[in-house]
Amino acid sequence: MADFRGTSADALAALTVELRAVAEGDLARVGGDLFAVAGILRGEPALRRVVTDVSVPAEAKQGLLRQILQGKVAEGTLPLVASAVAHRWTVARDLADAIERLGEIAVVRSAGAHSTRLENEIFELGQVVKGEPSLRDALSDPARSVDDKARLVDDLLGGKALPATVVLAKQSLVGSYRTVSAALATYERVAADVNGERVASVTVAKPLAEGDRARLVDVLSRQYGRPVHLNVVVDPSVVGGVLVEIGDDIIDGTVAGRLDTARRRLAG
Repeated sequence: MADFRGTSADALAALTVELRAVAEGDLARVGGDLFAVAGILRGEPALRRVVTDVSVPAEAKQGLLRQILQGKVAEGTLPLVASAVAHRWTVARDLADAIERLGEIAVVRSAGAHSTRLENEIFELGQVVKGEPSLRDALSDPARSVDDKARLVDDLLGGKALPATVVLAKQSLVGSYRTVSAALATYERVAADVNGERVASVTVAKPLAEGDRARLVDVLSRQYGRPVHLNVVVDPSVVGGVLVEIGDDIIDGTVAGRLDTARRRLAG
């Protein structure tokens, strides 16, 4: 899913504000509904063309969607979808992508006080998928049905993870992202954004002590002007020191990094 630009970015920002009016107890269902609506728009080209056609009055688009969705979605879902089709979009595909993004935000918010745990679980699942080629291949195998892949997710997370984590993990199988790993990485950023945080990935040779972790979080939070959620990756190949990746910034203070720099300088 590409970043939103121009009128699409403005529309998504406005819809995100509207989503705040949805009651906490309804967020999980609204999130699932929004995922389903995004899927319908992608799977029905004729419908997609009508609801993104700027020459069609907003009231007509909203009426059509109410006929299709009335009684089939949560009370809080229909106003959001109706509002979405009334907005202008930079490109037509942005409508479905934005509705999917609203679903992600709704599911993240449904975790409530467990939002930090949700971020950790999404990150840990991403690391498992990245580190186990057989699982990654199974989740991306086009010959497997979505239901079969969803059962793999249940086997992996059932009884161990938050319901919101399971929902997002299953959505990663059918959404608009190129790979499951790309979807999970985006969900993690969305969760951090909902919580007003930045995500920092820290690679170290051995696990950080709690005191070191807290100090690093404090330093990064002050440097970037907002709270930082820290993900720690243990990789003995870095030898020592710390590699920090936050957004597009990379701070390489590892021994391996310094050795590599020295080798390049010697090579001229």
